Amino acid sequence: MGVAFEGAGLVRYTRVAIALHWTIAILIVTNLTIGLLHDSLLKGALPLHKSIGMLVLLLGVVRLGWRIGHRPPPLPARVRRWERRLSATVHWLFYALMILIPLSGWIFTSASLKRHPLSFFGLFPLPMFPVPQDKAIASVWADRHELMAYLMIALLLLHIAGALKHRFVERDHVLDRMLPGTTPS
Repeated sequence: MGVAFEGAGLVRYTRVAIALHWTIAILIVTNLTIGLLHDSLLKGALPLHKSIGMLVLLLGVVRLGWRIGHRPPPLPARVRRWERRLSATVHWLFYALMILIPLSGWIFTSASLKRHPLSFFGLFPLPMFPVPQDKAIASVWADRHELMAYLMIALLLLHIAGALKHRFVERDHVLDRMLPGTTPS
């Protein structure tokens, strides 16, 4: 179980964890933006939103598997107990939402009366979930999808606030553990 690696005395996340973190972060922020703006500013962006969602689902499962098999580097000893608990809770909620948000969108799309074909960036078709095409079912799943997206936004803001707190208030190297850059093999 490779924990992480050390560079200049800093125990960091593995290269794979860092690459997955930032790739998924960019995809999630992009997809949340498309999801929020698709009715007004980004007409026609829904197929891209769905494809990115499927990619987040796939990478989220990979990220979760990687996390289960690779312990994160330890937090500094001075990080308070409640902060450790909050950090762990936020991270596990991220893993759950990376999987549940795309799945809820997939179910919502599958239940919609106006079913549009699903594809992965136009490269190949994706199957629909075996759910009835029903307005009420689609509505319930659309609401869940939207609610979880807003929860993801709240968690992202909390996560960013925590990272900035460590950087500018605590002045420790917690954020540096996940920053891309020169890392040993």
